[in-house]
Amino acid sequence: MDAKALSQNGDLKVDGEEFDNGVSSLIFLGTGCSSAVPNARCLILPTDPPCQVCSQSLSLPPEKNPNYRCNTSLLIDYVDENGAHKYILIDVGKTFREQVLRWFTHHKIPRVDSIILTHEHADAVLGLDDIRAVQPFSPTNEIDPTPIYLTQHAMESLAEKFPYLVKKKLKEGEEVRRVAQLDWRIIESDCAKPFISSGLEFVPLPVMHGEDYVCLGFLFGKQSRTAYISDVSRFPATTEHLISKAGGGQLDLLILDTLYKSAWYGLLSFIPGFLTNLLFEQKGSHNTHFCLQQSLDAVNRIRPKQALFIGMTHEFDHHKDNKALAEWSNREGIPVQLAHDGMRIFRDL
Repeated sequence: MDAKALSQNGDLKVDGEEFDNGVSSLIFLGTGCSSAVPNARCLILPTDPPCQVCSQSLSLPPEKNPNYRCNTSLLIDYVDENGAHKYILIDVGKTFREQVLRWFTHHKIPRVDSIILTHEHADAVLGLDDIRAVQPFSPTNEIDPTPIYLTQHAMESLAEKFPYLVKKKLKEGEEVRRVAQLDWRIIESDCAKPFISSGLEFVPLPVMHGEDYVCLGFLFGKQSRTAYISDVSRFPATTEHLISKAGGGQLDLLILDTLYKSAWYGLLSFIPGFLTNLLFEQKGSHNTHFCLQQSLDAVNRIRPKQALFIGMTHEFDHHKDNKALAEWSNREGIPVQLAHDGMRIFRDL
């Protein structure tokens, strides 16, 4: 990798970004943390000087601002062997309606054919009510329900959060109200128990999201082996082995959680000549998510052909940090970049 691999803004060019209508693609509907970016507090109680990343939202529209980040979510536009498009949505967070209005329209996505949930936290599920917006209209709910794949634990939690989406029959005298129609399908947190969603096979990748909680990532794509892991603080050995070059086989693409950098980096990153050293020498940590150094360490262990980071807070400035990551990539031989909302990469799955 060399300077020729850089785009005009300093980002590494990502394999598959060129348009190809006949190939499957991955659309990053959201690449931010649970509170999203901009952080509302930075705008209602601005610091002096103001947060540079969050204040950009006051002058740049979201579609032109890679530092505008909704809750993490991935849409897979899977083109099957017959050329039919199937749209598979991973996670439906608090910002789902905004993501539909911005990116479904931009990329001309007409519907969602199936849904997969990584876990049942707010930033992964609180948009489920708005799934009706991407379903056919029926005032009496007489439509085919959208399959949704989730663990038993997530199912029990969602039955409490959204009882009206889960129940099948109305009580006597209860009025019909239009709600999203979902076909709940239980999957297991087991790498040995894959499932099929809209014709594409997924392998669950259980990871720790804090030491008291198991979240799922997913491995998919036989032609382009891809792992999506949005919420992780530690890899169980079996999961890491499956997705490692030295274990189950090299990934073509690793999409991985990285929440924070370090406080020192945030204060000192603008000193000329110190950017790369401070970025990678100061190790931030968090109890429920990987931070930058942990994510880079994981990339070095797993050795994918390419990695994209998601789940970032406002500590990350897209262009500046991607320049530093380009230097790391050249040094370590693995292309790594921050993804951004609306990004679409084409892959033969």
